[in-house]
Amino acid sequence: MGWGSGYLIFNTVADALTEAEAPDDLKEKTLTKVIAGLQQEDWDTELDSLQDYLDDPAIVRAFANNDIHWDTD
Repeated sequence: MGWGSGYLIFNTVADALTEAEAPDDLKEKTLTKVIAGLQQEDWDTELDSLQDYLDDPAIVRAFANNDIHWDTD
């Protein structure tokens, strides 16, 4: 059984970084670590969060750094 609450945690942090106009390198580095931590807790809604940020290359890279990719097929 997975952990869906990671969606709220991830999106809250990602939104805060975006609203603070954090540089892309800071967003990517920070969110890469957040994603890794959430995955250790059996996060199972990664793709739901990724879908919300497909227009943000830094966030997409953070997911890719953790082997999470959006299937465009």
